[in-house]
Amino acid sequence: MFFFYIFVAHYFLSWRLVVMEKSKILYVTQEIDPFLIESEISSLVRKVAQGVHEADKEIRIFMPRFGVINERRHQLHEVIRLSGMNLIVNDYDHPLIIKVASIPQIRIQVYFIDNEEYFKKKFLFKDAKGKYFKDNDERSMFFCRGVLETVKKLGWMPDIVHCHGWMTALMPVYLKSVYANDPHFSGAKVIYSIYNRDEKLKFSKNLDAKLEFDEIPISKIDIDGSIGVNKLHEIGSSMERCYWNLQSRN
Repeated sequence: MFFFYIFVAHYFLSWRLVVMEKSKILYVTQEIDPFLIESEISSLVRKVAQGVHEADKEIRIFMPRFGVINERRHQLHEVIRLSGMNLIVNDYDHPLIIKVASIPQIRIQVYFIDNEEYFKKKFLFKDAKGKYFKDNDERSMFFCRGVLETVKKLGWMPDIVHCHGWMTALMPVYLKSVYANDPHFSGAKVIYSIYNRDEKLKFSKNLDAKLEFDEIPISKIDIDGSIGVNKLHEIGSSMERCYWNLQSRN
């Protein structure tokens, strides 16, 4: 069943891209091969992005610069002209650092959202004892906003924003609220793809206050108490215009 869902999703996206002239697709993902090779997310995003790129469509790919990524091996380097901005998360300023690297075999650039406080950890979402980091919610917020602000700085207007994984679940929320009237994104179609990962993940109980600080209308999201990964998927899929379920079936 998993491959059936992939086929349907890939077929639908391919059909959409054929009928749209000069389509620009923004891929926002928590993982992509070869920088992280631990899950179906990283390999699927790589294959889909490569297929769309080879169809002569213009793409941009963003992911977090997790501390486990070997910068020397993958030749990451900072893009000075895109770095230097501060993003406010939960009433605190956090410097935004943008890095870039290429996937050599297919000549596709990947942009990395970096910040010393949120992404210097030598783990992805859990610590050495297997406990989820308490600031995963803020990491997600910073990542989503960092992507959008960087895309604006690039002067690039995507036709499609394709989000992969729970860490991107807030992206449709930002696009439909804070950035709803921004000309860079006002015409973009949004896709949120779900994967069967991190079932025990919980965001902090004061996520609603943090989102309210970003002027996001909490009443439309229906947040009550702590937020688990299934609720994140619900939030992401309810806010966007197109929803593909790519959960693996065991």
